[in-house]
Order: sequence, then structure tokens, then C-alpha cells
Amino acid sequence: MTAASGERALEQAPAGAGHGAGRRSLWQPARDRFPERGDLATWEATAAPRADAERELDRLLAAWPAAPSTRANNRPGPRLLLDWLEEQPGTTWQERWLASGASAQGAGWRAVPARWLAGQGRPSPMYATALSVALRAAVCADVIRPSLGWLLSGGMADNWFAGALAAERDPAGFARLQGLLDADPELSAHARRVAVHRAAVIVAAKGGTLGQVTIGDLVAEHAAEQDAVRRPGEGGQVLYGALLAMGIIAGPATFRQLRTAGPRTPEQLIDRYHVACQPVRDVLVDYLRERQPALDYSTLQQRGFILGKLFWADIERHHPGICSLHLPDDVARAWKQRLQVKGPEGATGERIGFRQCLTVVRAFYLDLAQWALEDPSRWAQWAVPCPVRPSETGSRKDSQHRKSRMDARTRERLPVLPALVNAADQHRRDAAALLAAARQAEGGQEFTAAGQTLIRLPVRGGSPLKVWASDPATGKRTDLTGTEGYAFWAWAVIEVLRHTGIRIEELLELSHHSLVQYRLPGTGELVPLLQVMPSKTDAERLLLISPDLADVLAAIITRVRAPSGAIPLVAAYDHHERRWMKPSPLLFQRRFRGYDQALQNCTVRRMLTAAVTRAGLAAPATGQPLGYTPHDFRRMFITDAVLNGLPPHIAQVIAGHRDINVTMGYKAVYPDEAIQAHLAFLARRRALRPSEEYRAPTGAEWQQFLGHFERRKVATGTCGRAFGTPCAHEHACIRCPMLWPDPAQKQRLTEIRDNLAARIAEAEREGWLGETEGLKISLAGAQDKLAQITRREGTTASLGIPAIRTR
Repeated sequence: MTAASGERALEQAPAGAGHGAGRRSLWQPARDRFPERGDLATWEATAAPRADAERELDRLLAAWPAAPSTRANNRPGPRLLLDWLEEQPGTTWQERWLASGASAQGAGWRAVPARWLAGQGRPSPMYATALSVALRAAVCADVIRPSLGWLLSGGMADNWFAGALAAERDPAGFARLQGLLDADPELSAHARRVAVHRAAVIVAAKGGTLGQVTIGDLVAEHAAEQDAVRRPGEGGQVLYGALLAMGIIAGPATFRQLRTAGPRTPEQLIDRYHVACQPVRDVLVDYLRERQPALDYSTLQQRGFILGKLFWADIERHHPGICSLHLPDDVARAWKQRLQVKGPEGATGERIGFRQCLTVVRAFYLDLAQWALEDPSRWAQWAVPCPVRPSETGSRKDSQHRKSRMDARTRERLPVLPALVNAADQHRRDAAALLAAARQAEGGQEFTAAGQTLIRLPVRGGSPLKVWASDPATGKRTDLTGTEGYAFWAWAVIEVLRHTGIRIEELLELSHHSLVQYRLPGTGELVPLLQVMPSKTDAERLLLISPDLADVLAAIITRVRAPSGAIPLVAAYDHHERRWMKPSPLLFQRRFRGYDQALQNCTVRRMLTAAVTRAGLAAPATGQPLGYTPHDFRRMFITDAVLNGLPPHIAQVIAGHRDINVTMGYKAVYPDEAIQAHLAFLARRRALRPSEEYRAPTGAEWQQFLGHFERRKVATGTCGRAFGTPCAHEHACIRCPMLWPDPAQKQRLTEIRDNLAARIAEAEREGWLGETEGLKISLAGAQDKLAQITRREGTTASLGIPAIRTR
């Protein structure tokens, strides 16, 4: 099924998944691909006798730097810790630690030994602190190995924990890691500290040295952190990149690539909607598997969403126990009514893709019927009447409404596109001027650029390449480096989209290899071309690079080029096919969070939204803020090209459409031919009429024209006769059809009607027949004027609905 971009309003989020559960499920495929090291039952240090373990803990506490008073307070800690653990069941210190229950308490583990201390008559906080310090020494000495969740939830949150463990376990490995992190000028002190702490946590939980850490350990630690603190792990990519550079692990270039599970199977596409009827679930899976070779993954996913959630899961939710595709008429009718409305039950928002969903369901039934003829043993039991009629799937009116909405959207945004371009370019220049001025200033020094006066903030633990400034009036802090980068890429995206009309996925896949040259056969002139890789139609095309576009591409290449002169190789993620592409010199890439990465679709959309908000663009008709999507630039490009004389069949080739009707559907051109023909008709008619009719009116004529409208007001309403025409009824307004009665004069008209009826009765009684005929004409006019007022006011009729009495 194909549909115009922007018209798909189908939800894609799995149902029944919470926020934390959704995050954890993202990393589950990575944990399956890269299993972590298993937890050992016993090892040498945890099986050591009481005397050896206590001697080792005393040695560590004596080696740690501390004040004499603190050292004296911590001295009874090892003895208290081992006394507490000895009272727990188990043969090793690790078994006793797990049996104590403190490991399952997370950040609240201190309450467990505190209760034991109170039972021993030592409720003083000094003893609890000493036991806690001894536990940290036991972890560093590998006497016990707490879980990743316990370590990340607050069990080892002290800043000196990583240094103490590194000195005890693997001083050489951690020194090499620290040196590698310190050599990267883009990393802040906080990022380096977090990366080292995460490495210490993994070594503490899994044992061994830093050189034994695996990718599975990193993934498990990241997932455990999200379970413990409910936030994305910080420093995961930094540690992953450092271990990759050290040769300890071997894997993809970025930590984010580990999370990608790849395309879902038909079973996974259906099972995420929890279909209760197993036979129907199986036939849905078999149907998707049968159709999979002929469909791309995006279409397959959409069909699974429609059939699994919008169709069958919705029917099961409202009709529990149903287990047949042969739907009763009332069930099918109720489902289609619910499908037509998007949102929760009782909502009024119409689902724009309603008929597209019906088309998919109808195709499902018809395919089963066709396959039943070809393979009856497999599909015959599912060949049942289709609940969707042919008339319900296709509507010319819906297509016209969709075309009208897209054209109206384009016509609103095309006239203000220059304002958006100028605003984005100005913001880029201002951000660059502020950053350049700030780099010339010292920490704490005031500087002025782009009409703003700011104070540069000194570097305190952050990346030395980051430049921060604050507003002296408001105190607001601004990352000038990040602002300048954001402004540049927003400008670059807008410029490339408006000059090429390419799709958003084609934009993000442009690389240095996309710039090619072509020599004209006749003149030998070299023409720069932009090679657009296959995307939606699986067909590449070449676009001529205009001088304006060449300047933009040159600025992009200059920005992303490495000091060596080469453009870094980065891997882009194809959201439609759910796969990572091979690393290539992509143009739309930036260094973010310590590594080079390609711009994402969501990032581009946020940049456009910020640029439009900053430009203050609003719709002329409603005054509401305008929102631009990347596909809006494609429509505007085609519309502008056709308006400027580009033949539609050439626009079709440039846009990469297979059907010229699709190109004409994007074209939101005003009916220029009709407008020009009408203007020519007016010019010819003006040429045939006397020229004095088109002269400028004199002051007296203009005053007479205005006076006509002032003299139209009468007692019972307003006269509607045209300018320059006499009163046809000699000011008998009640009889005149040109009188527009005033509703406020209804009472006066009622009195006139009653008076006329009385005068007619008197004339008939006295025999004044000549006057009777005139009075009846006036009476009919009065009644007509009252009827006009009644129609305008509207009338209500009592339906006799009983009222509820209140006491």
C-alpha cells in the first residue's frame, strides 16, 4: 500500500508497554547477541578464612588516605562486617552477602546491617559508617561481588571508589584508560570521571581485570543502570569507544549500534499486540510471512500494525472470545465505526488513513480467498466473506480532500519560505559571530557580538572546546558551541532541501561520493551533479548542482572535514529497514557526545521546528504558527519549478517519481490559465465599452455615490436598490421586494399588518372596493416581510419532551 507522505496518521508504538519497560526492551536483543559473563559461585578471595579476610580489609583501610580521627572510627569496620556476614547462611562471604538480603535492597541496603547493629547493642551511626566503609573495602578486595544493579543504585556512589578499586585490581589497565580519556580534548572532566566509574563497577561486579571486560558486560551494565535509576546511561559511548581503541573489545563503531535488533519477524510484528485467539494469530503470521518477499520492511510493519492492532486486537477487545474471521454484520459495522475515529473511545478526531486501513483488511481477505483456490489444504478454512465492501475502500472525494489539504499547506508555506531562509541564515551568522567573539575573550570577560553582550564563563571541569557564556541581565547560561552547530545544521538542511526537493532519507544518505561531474558532449564543459541514492523507488537519479547549492555543499564539506583532510566515515541508521548501513563519508554528520555520528531524522525535525519558531512564521488566514516538515520542501520545490516553466515530465524525473500523476499531485499551482483568461476577458470587455465609464469619478459624483447608501435606510429596514436607479414603487416600501426588513422592527411590522387587516375589513364593510384591492397588496407585502424575519431568526418547535420535576 502506498500513501502520500504526511497523510499517514497510524500509531506505531507497541501497546501495553510502560516507559521503563520500553527502554529495557530496547536493549534485550543486544543482551541476547552479546551475553555477559556469568556470575561465579566461588573464587579464591571470597572463600578465604575469617582471619585472612579481616587482615586484607585492615590492610586496605590503612592504605586509603584519611584523617587520623576517621581512620580510628573506621578501624572496627572489618570486624563488624565479618561478624554480620558470619551470622548469615552460606560457606563463602559471597553466599552470606546474598543471603543477608542487603543486595536486594539497592540504595536502602544500610537498613539491613543497621538492624543487626541495633540487636548487638551498637546502634551508633559511627558503627554503621565503619561497616559501610569496610564493605567498600571488601568489594575492592574482591571478597564479595555485588550485583550491577546494587552498585549503580547507590551502593558505591563515592567518587573515590573507582580510584580505590583501580589501585587494588588493575592499576595499569585503569591508568591506560585514564590516559586515553585525558587525550580527548572534547571530553569533559565529568564524562571522563563517569566512564572510569562505570568501568570500575563492571570490574567490581564481574571480577577480573579491565582487560577481561566484554561487550556483554557493557550492555548488561547499561541495562542495569536504566533499571536502577530510570534514565539513559551517561558515558556508555565514551567507555565503549575507549575500550574499543584499547583493543579490549571488538564490535561496531558506536555503542548505539549494539541496541539495534534489526527488522522484526512476522511473529514479532503480531505478537506485540497480544492476540488471544491462537488460530487467528497463526494465520496473521502466515499471511505476513507469505507477503514478506514482495514488500519492503516499512510496508510489512504497517500491515502488521493494521491487521494485528487496528483490526483483530480491537475486535477481541470489544468482543472477547471471538475466534473466527467470519465476522457478523454488527461486529464488522461496529469495528469500522471505531476505526474511523482516532484516539480513545468517545473521541471525535477522524482517522485520516481510515480507508487505507480498510484497503489492507480487504486485501487480506481477498488474498486468503485466492490462496484457498491455489492451496485449499492450507488456506480453505480461512476463505470467508470479506467484511469490507469495495465501495468502502476507494473514494474520489477523500483523494480530492487530501490533495486540497496538501495544496493548502504548500500555498501557506511557499510565500513565507524566503523569510524562513533569511531567518535561518541570520541566526547562523549571529551564532558564529558570538562564538568567534567569545573565543577571543578570557574567562569572566564581557564581549559583544551580533547585538548581544555576554560574559564568557571559565572552563570548570567541562570540555575545553566548549564555550559557555551568560547573559549579565538574566544570568542565563548558553552553550555557544552547541548553539552555533545547531544553527549551522538547521541552515544547511533548509538550503539543501529547498534547492533539491529530495526526501529526508535521501538527504541523510548524501555522502562525499554523491558529488560527481559530467562533461557535456557538445562543449566539453564540466557540470557538477548530485547523485541521489535509491530510497523509496529504489532508483538513483542525478540532480544539477546550482551555484547556490554548491556554496552550501562546500560549507558542509569544510565543516565536517577532519584535520587530515578526509571526511570521517560514519554509519547511518535506516529507520525504514531497521538496519545500519556501512560506514561512509556522510555529509550530514556532526561530532556529538565524543564521537562522529550521522544526523538523525528526529534531530532534523527538531532543527526545523526551532528555526520556524525563531523566525516567528504564522499562517496568514488563522495567525497560527506554521510548522514545516522535511516533505513540505519537496512539495514547494516541485510547485515552484512548475510555476517557473519547468515541464511536468522533467519535474517528474528530478523528483524521482515513477508516475507523472504523482508529480502533478505534489504541484500546488494556482489555476493560472483560468486567471489569465479571465483577466484577458475583462480587458476585451473594457475595450468594447465606452471609455468614459472607466474615468476617475469627480468629488461630487463620489459624494453622490456615498449618499445613495446613506439614504437607503427606512423605518422598517434597508432599501436594496442599485445605485442610480429610481424607486420603482414610489416609496411604498412595504410592497417593495427590494426592502430588507430589520428584525428589530418586527413589532412595527406586526402593527402595520394588523392595521391593514382592520382597514380591509372596514373597506369591505363600507363597500370601498377600489381601496380594498390596494390594501390587500400592502397586507401581502407586510406578511412577506414578517416571514423573512422569521426565516432569518429561525424557529423552534416543541417536541413535547417531558421535564423532570425537582423538589
